Formats: sequence, C-alpha cells, structure tokens
Amino acid sequence: MRFSKMFIPTLREVPADADAVSHRLMLRAGYVRQLASGLYIFLPLGWRALNRINAILKKEMESIGAQEISMPILHPAEIWQQTGRWDSIGDEMFRLKDRTGRAMCLGMTHEETMTWLASREIRSYRDLPQIWYQIQTKLRDEARPKSGVLRTREFLMKDSYSFDADEESLEKSYQLHAKAYHKIFQRCGLKFYQVESDPGMMGGVVAHEFMAPSPAGEDEVALCDKCGYAANVELAKSVPSKIKSEDRGFEEVHTPDKRTAQEGDTCHKCGAKLRIEKCIEIGNIFKLGTKYSVPLKAFFLDENGSEKPIIMGSYGIGPARIAAAAIEQNNDKDGIIWPKSLAPFDVEILPLNMNDAKTVETAEKLYKGLKEKGIEVLMDDRNERAGIKFKDADLIGIPAHIILGEKNLKEGLVEIKDRRTKEAVKVKMEEVVERVSVTAPLSS
Repeated sequence: MRFSKMFIPTLREVPADADAVSHRLMLRAGYVRQLASGLYIFLPLGWRALNRINAILKKEMESIGAQEISMPILHPAEIWQQTGRWDSIGDEMFRLKDRTGRAMCLGMTHEETMTWLASREIRSYRDLPQIWYQIQTKLRDEARPKSGVLRTREFLMKDSYSFDADEESLEKSYQLHAKAYHKIFQRCGLKFYQVESDPGMMGGVVAHEFMAPSPAGEDEVALCDKCGYAANVELAKSVPSKIKSEDRGFEEVHTPDKRTAQEGDTCHKCGAKLRIEKCIEIGNIFKLGTKYSVPLKAFFLDENGSEKPIIMGSYGIGPARIAAAAIEQNNDKDGIIWPKSLAPFDVEILPLNMNDAKTVETAEKLYKGLKEKGIEVLMDDRNERAGIKFKDADLIGIPAHIILGEKNLKEGLVEIKDRRTKEAVKVKMEEVVERVSVTAPLSS
C-alpha cells in the first residue's frame, strides 16, 4: 500500500482524554477514532492489525478441531430467561423490543445461543465431542467505558464452546483450549500469565484467565515466582503477614477488601512471598458443566440409550485487547513497536527524496519485489520532509524500515532499520528483498 493513498490520520498532540498508553498511541498513530463513549471506529491500520490477530486465532482454533460458525447479535429474551440470566444480569445488558412487542437483547455473550443450537442438533454420543467458535461483535452497556479499546460498549470477541459427553472429555477440551491460548499469546508476542479466576456470571466450577501485565490493567494478579502459583487477587489463597495481637477482647470489625491477597502475603503452597501485578485480561476459559445444557434441554443419548445433559465449556479472547496489550508492552517515547506477527505491515519503505528519479525508481523496484515475495509493504511515497516521514514511521510502529537516501543509493546501498532496537544496517540493493523477512530478525 502507498501512504499517499491510505487513510492514516496521525496526530502530533497527545489527546487530553486518553489515559492509557495504548489509547494515546492508537489515536495518535491513526489506528482508531472514538465515535462516542465506549464506541470506536477502527481505521485502516487498526483493522489490518485486528485481522492479523484474527488470523492467528483462526489458525490455532482450527488446529484443535474447532469449527467456525456465526451467531446473530440480536437474541430473543426466552433463551436468556430459561437460563435465569435475563434477571441475574443487570444494566450491562442492552434490552429492547421488536415491532411486535417481543422482548429481545443484544448479545453480550453467546452461551445461550450456542446451547440452543446444540439442543436441536446433537442427539447422540456419536455426535460428540464438538467445538464451535466464532469471531463476533458483542455489546455490553459498560457503566464507565475507559482506557480506549480496553473497556468498551461494543467489541469483537473470539468465543468458542465445547460440547462433551462427560467430565473427562470436558477436561480434554479445556486443556486443548489452554494450550491453544498459550500458542496464540506467544505468537502475538505477549508476556502473559494463566491464573485461577472466579467464574462470575458465566457460572461453572472451574475458570482461568489469561492476563497480560500492564500498568493500564484493571485486574490485579497474585504471583509466586518460586512455585508458579498465580491467581486473581479476588480468588487468590495466601497467608497474611503477621500482625501484633492486642489484648482488647473480641469484637466485630468491618474489614472491606481484606481474604483479598496483598503484596507481601506468603504463598499458601510454598511459603514464598507473593507479589501483586496489574494486568489486562486478554482471554478466559470456563468449565460450564451443565449450567446451560439442563435449562435449555441440550441432552443426548449415551451408549446405553440413557438421556444425559451435554457437558459444556466456554472460551473467550478479545482481539482488541490483544492489540492494546501488545502496544502497552511494546512502545517507546516515539510510538508503537509492533510484534512482527501483529503489525499492519511487515516493512515500510522510506524514500527520503521523492523528487530524485533514482530514489523513486529504486523505491518502486523494492516495493514490487517485496510484494512478490508475499511481504506486506507500506511505502511512504509522500512528498514530505525526511523528518516527518521518520516521525510517522516510528509512531505507527512497522517492525522494519527500508530507508532510501541519495548518498547511500549512489554507492548501491540502502539502509534497513529495526524499529525495536533502532539498529541499522547497510546492504546492497540486490540483497534487500531476501534480507527483509517477516520471521527473521534483521541481524540474522
């Protein structure tokens, strides 16, 4: 793509209402724009980054046998009423009525809809196991949308659902997802933890969250570096620091937020000190059991002809949260530093003088050669000063920059710069296409 033809509205000033680093940089680099509170438009660069994340999600989901489907966003109230969540979920749910007066809602999650489908299509143990997934819009009426795309009212979610005949099979599906999630977040270049968590409104008995450490995170995780224990502080088990007892008798004392684990508490498993770290939740996995299959009558006949409820699991990942977490963990004073797997382009060509025929000719040759190799290329073909091009290139964070300067070109050389390390190497023109790879670092 050519910069001059692409919509990349970069900003020089830091937006006053943007608190998180990822929020500021996504606005400044022209990745998103805010329509209203908690509602964001993904511009071309932002959408390309999301599509890269979604491609990783699809690849790893399909590697565990998950099949992609698409569910409606608009749901009839009846299926939520059958599970009891129509009444238990509060103001976060968008509710409405259609023109006939039928109660409806906008889907904030899809357990009910997926189970409804399973109840009509799965009849026998021979139909199991199944894993269905989608990448779909969700809507949640957040009371306090904040931190850019980290907490919004409308968001994209990869949610998958497993359907099994027994608890042993559910455990296999659960572990398949856990391993797939590790691969996904590793491929996305994120630092993350898998931690024990509270199932919350999802229900079920076992749940884990995947947390990316970041000062912008709204969750806190208790971590033991010695034995590896990790849990959300709301669920973490710990041994409190000892306090001096006072001979004052017994009395009831109000202690809000105190069987929460605290910094300096000791691990209940190994006795080592716990540390608390702020994190962004980027994924979660739940063992739902029969919470949804029983009320929605999702039953199957086992090998003996007996009717039994399908055992379910639910597994979610937020693509926009991955993007924001990646920016939170990969940035400097000049802008975003994308992990190679998530960047909207693999390489950016920076011809410094568009009025020089040799520079333009070389840029066009490189642009064509890289594209023929399957490398995603952005070429800054604007007739702008070199300083502006360098600032925008650092801001939007493409991993590799190919810099075409007149002096180097006279010697048959171009400069390749690594956005992360800022190291630059000069290479011969004929070596550039082979040297620039989406997988290998520039120093290799």
